[in-house]
Amino acid sequence: MMDIRTIREQAAQFQTVADGKKIAISIEELLETDTRRRELAGQAEELRARRNRRSESIGAKIAAGKPDEARIEKEQMRIDRETLAGIEAELDTVLQRYQYLMERVPNLVSPDTPIGRSDADNVTLSETGQPPKFDFDARDHVELGELHKLFDIERGVKVAGSRSYFLKGDGLKLQRAVQQLALDLLEERGFTGMDVPLMVRTKAMQGTGFFPTGQDQAYRIEGEDAWLVGTSEVPLIAYFAEETLDVAEPIRVAGISTCFRSEVGSAGRDVRGLYRVHQFAKVEQVVICRGEEAESERLLQEITRNAEDLLDLLELPYRKVAVCVGDMSQKNHKQYDIETWMPSRNAYGETHSASNVGDFQARRAGLRYRDEDGKLRFCHTLNNTAVALPRLLIPLLENHQREDGSIYLPPALRPYMGGREALGIVTADAE
Repeated sequence: MMDIRTIREQAAQFQTVADGKKIAISIEELLETDTRRRELAGQAEELRARRNRRSESIGAKIAAGKPDEARIEKEQMRIDRETLAGIEAELDTVLQRYQYLMERVPNLVSPDTPIGRSDADNVTLSETGQPPKFDFDARDHVELGELHKLFDIERGVKVAGSRSYFLKGDGLKLQRAVQQLALDLLEERGFTGMDVPLMVRTKAMQGTGFFPTGQDQAYRIEGEDAWLVGTSEVPLIAYFAEETLDVAEPIRVAGISTCFRSEVGSAGRDVRGLYRVHQFAKVEQVVICRGEEAESERLLQEITRNAEDLLDLLELPYRKVAVCVGDMSQKNHKQYDIETWMPSRNAYGETHSASNVGDFQARRAGLRYRDEDGKLRFCHTLNNTAVALPRLLIPLLENHQREDGSIYLPPALRPYMGGREALGIVTADAE
């Protein structure tokens, strides 16, 4: 959670950001609750101290043979005890409200974060590559998947409900190839690969800032304190929770995992194909560094560049956008999205997201380090989707399709695909 002292000093700014991020919280109410919390805590502390003094005084007066004075002290002690019980009961209620409000305070955004209400207000920073111009009737990824027997959506829905699918044959091989390419790229750049738990405790979701505001997007394991993760960012940050870390060099880890998202609020959106599904696979970059703005900004550029380099290897056209405040989550301080061209949508679609979270997660999860003076400070954390699948299969299949139905495989993928240069050439008879 954010530092309450910082919130007091920048109350108007926090309210502006909360409104921009569409988080229903009154910073004024929080500060009033904080004031009452401190008042009650002070009163309770004074009564406890007075109780201890009276207890000693009563013992001394009994020992001195002054029972009447001791009796008066006992009566005053009884009154204090009743007063303290009332104060503690009110303090408990106030603390619950204080905690509720503090958990919903957003991270402040960077000065260069665009102002806006939705993804329509995000600002394009760069475009790389040219969208293809087909001189034939191009197929979308669903048609290509059916043609090459890469996945089966119909049976996925039959077995698991809407937004479900089976990957099979070359579809599975292609997904694993892209994952391994991403993991190999990151390991070459100093990241330690990690296979992570897919279920985490509530504390891990709260500590990383995914709860409470994102709780409706997560699947809970009934009867247990366990949730399915929507990103390996959660277990990777929780892995280091409540520790004093050595961040003389940034900690770089890459989590590979299956992920789950309920997609509440997306009814009727992106219902065809693999764009918006409940279960997907990711390779996630997570970086933990010193709590210095310049350091975390440099690393944000680094992890964003890693994702761009992967798309360059896959020979896909994409653009980088600066995400506006209205399209950011509670926890993010600064965010870039990378959108890859998807011919069937005749538009760019989000495939990657890179975020500088500042010390927001570190405060909640307890990630600290000692600075040059030996003082404990909170780290900064960052994350980036190196690759999310099967969504990235959409541009990979659609941009690289050829008139004969085959799908070109970029050289970077071929070592993972048995050296093949394309997914099979399809004849008219085969169609």
